[in-house]
Amino acid sequence: MTDAQIGLSVATPIIVGFAILLYRMGVLQRAATLSAVLFSIAIAVVLFLDPSQ
Repeated sequence: MTDAQIGLSVATPIIVGFAILLYRMGVLQRAATLSAVLFSIAIAVVLFLDPSQ
């Protein structure tokens, strides 16, 4: 695993956790939370599987 892949493996759950925490605190709406979670996971998957690394 490269350093970038390790970083993605660490950063993505943190982003998802913060989005859920902010939703539970009432700061984010449901649509914003879902988009933040889905886009962060999608970006992580695309970058993790990038063959150019």
